[in-house]
Amino acid sequence: MPAHRLFRLIATVSLLLVAPTGFSETVLVAVASNFTKPMTEIAEVFAKETGHTAKLSFGSSGKIVSQLENGAPFEMFLSADDEKPLKLEQAGLTVPGSRFTYALGSLVLWSAKPGYVDDQGQILSKGGFSHLALADPKLAPYGAAAIQVLKNMGLQDKLQPLLVQGENISQTHQFVSTGNAELGFVALSQVITDAKISEGSGWVVPAAMHTPIRQDAVLMKTGAENPAASALLAFLKAVPAKAIIEKYGYGLPKQ
Repeated sequence: MPAHRLFRLIATVSLLLVAPTGFSETVLVAVASNFTKPMTEIAEVFAKETGHTAKLSFGSSGKIVSQLENGAPFEMFLSADDEKPLKLEQAGLTVPGSRFTYALGSLVLWSAKPGYVDDQGQILSKGGFSHLALADPKLAPYGAAAIQVLKNMGLQDKLQPLLVQGENISQTHQFVSTGNAELGFVALSQVITDAKISEGSGWVVPAAMHTPIRQDAVLMKTGAENPAASALLAFLKAVPAKAIIEKYGYGLPKQ
């Protein structure tokens, strides 16, 4: 065999030996705004462990559902509640049997000012503030939970004139963090580091004061044939993802 042909053969075999045995795919994922930090971290670990890529798009659960109903190409949906994935399932847009609860959300009354919010939330009844931020309760489950808390405390009518609504929980957090609202109801995951509120001051609202925030994920039919989509669905149930979810203050559903 001529030397140049032998060289080509050796080079080809070498390339085959180092080439990956599988194919990396990308999954398009729509994610509720409250889950931005943990999902960003989960996507990084997912890529390292599987070779697949999760392309994330964040927004209010209500708007995401509207987009999905109108043909948006997302292949997975991580909602801030369990009602919207169920709605998509009932409309025949999801893969049967794929819906599950990936996290239990925690609501916190938070201010960017240290010492401003007491650990019992008594500032709500004492007053002394001009703006109380919350996410649009018609679109965002955390906003709906905030309204329930105010009702349970008998403060909704009193505080209604002071309410400032964000389109989603990210915008709500922005209102408070920039000082445009002195305090507001946000997701605990937005203000927690190392299992404690890392800046400002806050009151973690007892779960009994509002309907449980069960956050469901579901595989859309658009992702039924995408191996990256099914891999991510499985990864969300695995130990590495669960550890990240808990790190950001979420609870895990009982198996």
